[in-house]
Amino acid sequence: MSVVSSPKSLVHSDATTVVPARRWGIWWFLGSEIVTFGGLLVCFLLSRLHHTEWASEASHTLLWVGTINTIVLLTSSLTVILAHHEAHENRSGLAARYLGITILLGLLFTGFKIYEYSHEVAAGLLPSRSLFWSYYYLMTGLHMLHVLGGIVAIFFVRRGVLRGQNLERVEVAGIYWHFVDVVWIYLFPLLYVTSH
Repeated sequence: MSVVSSPKSLVHSDATTVVPARRWGIWWFLGSEIVTFGGLLVCFLLSRLHHTEWASEASHTLLWVGTINTIVLLTSSLTVILAHHEAHENRSGLAARYLGITILLGLLFTGFKIYEYSHEVAAGLLPSRSLFWSYYYLMTGLHMLHVLGGIVAIFFVRRGVLRGQNLERVEVAGIYWHFVDVVWIYLFPLLYVTSH
């Protein structure tokens, strides 16, 4: 006598191995962003090899502002991790609080960057001064646009979290925010530290 298995018994379903579409989507998006920032960083490094005067140009960057902004972004990475943890535990109130702190830290970063730009413009350190400053404004400006985009995304995710809805979106916003932080970890030493 042969045993016939039902089709359901042959299908192995393990929900932990299914990758949600939102996670695929954010990684595909970040893949294109990695190409953009990666290309800029490679071009910057190759150009720097041929411009020894860039060290003196880079010495005019405000290292203390760059350092503070690095601390601010690293702290915001922690708060977004905590928000994800709280969302995972279905504690929407705490998740929303940590997302709010992340938004405030992103705004603080932006405020320091605007202060830095105003200082540099007042000192005549414009993109027309040298290729270094063209790269500087392009890379830090593009990064700041991504910070602002992250702030807006987290703001809307937080609104849903406050209503107890879409807690899974905290993870997606967090992945994006970590990407923004990682980009800064590359920009900070290249534009600030190596010249001081």
